[in-house]
Amino acid sequence: MMINWNRFLASYRLWRRYCLYALIFLSVTLTLCLSTLQPTRAIDLLPLLFQGSQILQLSNISELQEVELGKQMNDELHQEVRISRNQQLTSYVEEIGKRLAANSDRPNIPYTFQVVEDEAVNAFATVGGFLYINTGLLKTADNEAELASVIGHEIGHIGGKHLVKQMRQRAIATGVATAVGLDRNKAVGIGVDLALNRPRSRQDEYDADARGLRTLTRAGYSPSAMVSFMKKLQGRSSVPSFLSTHPGASDRVKALQRQIDLQRSKSNFGLDNAAYKANIRAFLQ
Repeated sequence: MMINWNRFLASYRLWRRYCLYALIFLSVTLTLCLSTLQPTRAIDLLPLLFQGSQILQLSNISELQEVELGKQMNDELHQEVRISRNQQLTSYVEEIGKRLAANSDRPNIPYTFQVVEDEAVNAFATVGGFLYINTGLLKTADNEAELASVIGHEIGHIGGKHLVKQMRQRAIATGVATAVGLDRNKAVGIGVDLALNRPRSRQDEYDADARGLRTLTRAGYSPSAMVSFMKKLQGRSSVPSFLSTHPGASDRVKALQRQIDLQRSKSNFGLDNAAYKANIRAFLQ
C-alpha cells in the first residue's frame, strides 16, 4: 500500500492549525471569565480551595500542626481567662518552665508559659507547649521546687499528648469527626472545653506524674517537692481545683513516693521557702 505523503503532510498541518485555534480560543475565554469574576466571588472560593488545610487527623498530628493548634486554642483561652500582664512574674515562671522543658521528654517544641490571674489553686496545659499557671497556685506553693513540680507535671501532659488523645475521643464520641478528620475550628472548641472543665484520666495522671518527676529530677530540683505539694493540697478543708480536675491524688502520692525512694537524687535545690515567698510577694505587690 502506497502512502501519499504530500496529502498526509497537508492534513497534519491543517489539524495542527485547528488545534492552535482551539487553544487560543480557550485561553481568551478563560481570561475573560477570570477577569469578570467579582471580588466577593473570589473570596467565597477561598474556603473551598483551602478546605483541606483546615482538617486535622488527630491520630497522627504533626508537631507543627500541634503547635499551630495550641496557638489557636491560646487565642480562645484569652477570651476565657485573664492572662497576667505582670512581666516580672511571667518572666520568673518562664525561667522555671524553660529549665524544665529543656529536660523534658519533648525538649524540641516551643513552650509558652503564662500566668492566669485567678485565686483558684490550679494549673493546666493544652497542646503544642502551652501551659497556664494560676496566681492562686503560685501563692500556695511554699517554694520554687513545689511550683516546678506542678509545671513539670503539666509538661508531662504535653509530653504524653494527653489532651490530643482526649480531643480525639470526644470528637469520635460526639460524632463530629469525619472519615477525613476533624475540622480545625471544632478541634479548638473541644480542646478549650476539655482543658478548662474536664478531668484527665487516671492513667494520664499517673503518666504525667512519672514524666514530671523525671523532668523535675533531671532539671536539678528536689523530687520530694512533688509529694509535699500534693500532700499539702490534700490536707486543705476544700478540695483545690488542681486536685478536683486531677483525680486519684492519694494513690498518686504513694506511687510518686515509691519512685522517689528508688532514685539516687538527694538534691535540695528549690526548697528555700523564704527566698521563694519573698520573690512572690515582690512580684504580686
